[in-house]
Amino acid sequence: MLRLFATITKIALASMLTGAVLSALDISAVEILSEIGLTPEQVFEWLTKGLEWAVPNIVLGSMVIVPVWIVIYLFRPPRG
Repeated sequence: MLRLFATITKIALASMLTGAVLSALDISAVEILSEIGLTPEQVFEWLTKGLEWAVPNIVLGSMVIVPVWIVIYLFRPPRG
């Protein structure tokens, strides 16, 4: 768990540093998106569509995976 937190912290710090440099160079997210032919609204729409697809599939898959994991966990030999 500590490694995950450390990785997330490193990514956040690198993103903040990169954002500060781009901001100092007067480059905004809207400008970068317009260079590749996107608007912030399109990006938000794609993210929304992606979540609308992913969440039901994650829930459906977990309805199979979680009970199987519980059974395997309960029937594995004791440690020690």
